[in-house]
Amino acid sequence: MSLWRKKSITKLLADADNSEHGLKKTLSAPSLVALGIGAIIGAGLFVRTAAAAGEHAGNAVTLSFIVAAVGCLFAGLCYAEFASMIPIAGSAYTYAYTTMGELVAWIIGWALVLEYALGAATVSIAWSEYLNNLLGNVIPYQWCHSPFQTSPEGIQGIMNLPAVFILLLLSLLLIKGMQESATVNAVIVFVKVAIVLIFIVVGWHFINPANHTPYMIPADHPPVPIGNGQSYDFSPSANHGWLGVLRGAAVVFFAFIGFDAVSTAAQETKNPKRDMPIGILGSLAICTVLYILFSYVLTGVAPYTDFLKAGKEASISYAIQTYMHGFGWLATLISVAILAGFSSVILVMLLGQSRVFYSMSNDGLLPKTFSQLHPKFRTPYKSNIILFLFVGLFGAFIPESVAGDLTSIGTLLAFVLVCVGIIILRRKDPERPRPFRTPFVPLFPILGVLVCGAMISSLGISTLLTAFGWMIAGLFIYFLYSRRHSNLHTSHLDEIPPPKEDV
Repeated sequence: MSLWRKKSITKLLADADNSEHGLKKTLSAPSLVALGIGAIIGAGLFVRTAAAAGEHAGNAVTLSFIVAAVGCLFAGLCYAEFASMIPIAGSAYTYAYTTMGELVAWIIGWALVLEYALGAATVSIAWSEYLNNLLGNVIPYQWCHSPFQTSPEGIQGIMNLPAVFILLLLSLLLIKGMQESATVNAVIVFVKVAIVLIFIVVGWHFINPANHTPYMIPADHPPVPIGNGQSYDFSPSANHGWLGVLRGAAVVFFAFIGFDAVSTAAQETKNPKRDMPIGILGSLAICTVLYILFSYVLTGVAPYTDFLKAGKEASISYAIQTYMHGFGWLATLISVAILAGFSSVILVMLLGQSRVFYSMSNDGLLPKTFSQLHPKFRTPYKSNIILFLFVGLFGAFIPESVAGDLTSIGTLLAFVLVCVGIIILRRKDPERPRPFRTPFVPLFPILGVLVCGAMISSLGISTLLTAFGWMIAGLFIYFLYSRRHSNLHTSHLDEIPPPKEDV
């Protein structure tokens, strides 16, 4: 059988309609928007904004958010068309299977592990950092950092226990059920959006116009001391000017991860043809506006160079405590809200990954364990348990910066392939009903490929090589196991007539 064998959309939809034994349909449009916001507003905004501003874009980090948002918009429109037309759990993996064939579907499914699983690990690490900051650093350094991290005092990390704790708690919630998870997420989203708005409104009065000059980091910016006799050099092309803005876009792109996770819940949505586009594009639009305002206020309150040497683990609290005198209570409130916000991000990331595994298992590309549903809760509980063990290892032993960049490259690759998939399906199956249509095809999908591809190329060479190694490992698994166990392969064997007996 060919590596490019495809799944039939008609059969795919017919199988999904068997709701009696499948995932329970409980979600509405507001629930989907809340899921999107829950996944989007988190570590990217509260942690990586400061990193992008301090190391690459400076005050122009607002432009970095706009560049990242434009790339997400083109991809989001393509996701909306696919999700309304093929309302199946699995997101980009499923879309690729129907348009580009099994090998590409496997590649994108494997890349989504970088997005969802490593995304959950990255945010769990940030959750641990904020928890320790809120508690006054009572957790010993070695028990809230990875073995690859060492404190300025020379203390080496052992494992990140708080990160493992929050992953376990939210995995148990997901096993309990989608409706319960969506309700908890909605409450968290309300709280964290309210706190973001409070920071924007209050912080606006503390903006120092001098902090916004120059807007972009100049090429001749002097090195900035960052402690231990070291200094940060802005002379490399990716650390200043427009290239710095683009590199910053690749860094803060992590902040937009989440709107595509909405599409993984399509099979659990009551009216996916109408509600999926609303959930995907609505959550993306709301968060983009909040991001631009938030980053403008943050870099106006504190100079971007501060984020090179202070406040990297809790940049918002640092800015408030240092420059917004009299609002210490807001720093505490923000830390609480951020903890809650990170929790909702982890929740949706774990949800997305378990649903991708569910679809891949149903297709035979992964063992059936990943698609077995709980007899009472009708959730893929075994997949959630395995996922917790896998993500927990990363959360416990890998630094946030490494996991974060790998998450971004996995997401960008998925976006590129979804954009390509829209062009292919429009040409090969133009008559199929499309409740939502991406405008200006093929222009918008091509622009999505170009913008996301540019952000991939701007990531560091070590990140690109690590991601390449991850994909090579995935191909080994595909050729050793998945290709032979694929439902398309086994059904093909069933159709082959037995050899005639010799007379």
